[in-house]
Amino acid sequence: MRSFATSLKPSAVIMILMTVLLGIVYPLFMWGVGQFIFHREANGALVFNQDGKINGSDWIAQNFTKPAYFHPRPSSAGPQGYDAANSSGSNLGPTSQKLVDALKQRAASYRAENRLAPNTMIPADAVTTSGSGLDPHISVENALIQAPRVAKARKMAEQDVRDLIDAHTEGRTWWIYGEPRVNVLKLNLALDKRK
Repeated sequence: MRSFATSLKPSAVIMILMTVLLGIVYPLFMWGVGQFIFHREANGALVFNQDGKINGSDWIAQNFTKPAYFHPRPSSAGPQGYDAANSSGSNLGPTSQKLVDALKQRAASYRAENRLAPNTMIPADAVTTSGSGLDPHISVENALIQAPRVAKARKMAEQDVRDLIDAHTEGRTWWIYGEPRVNVLKLNLALDKRK
């Protein structure tokens, strides 16, 4: 009959080996692969200005509120929204009165800031938050509705703004998933470069 210590030795050796292999070697290997093959993505897809300062990330929404900028989807990430350290959805269901009230208020604000008639149909992404609360994209329809407001605030021809939307429209992922969309940060930075 084997002693307890003799039986424990192989288990201890395997545990140490697996800890080193799966806790150190594998994560370092995957980090290296990510840095080599997907360097920009592995480092947060950061967007830099001409001075080398970070403007934001392609993957995280920012709150643009001035009339001269395209506005992102509403956010429920954090108490004030757009808090990357507090990414979450609202977790409100379709029967929630709080959700219904929020949607009505957002729809009224959206129609007012874009000078739309009170009964104008608006895109869902103009009033609903995403699952993370930090979706950096809006639908093309949402961007086109905002174009007249942005053009007027910037004293640009509306067609020039529409051309920028077309230039910054991203297609479906792998040509089949999702819908065409516009990255708000990239579009707003392109507008700033036009000055």
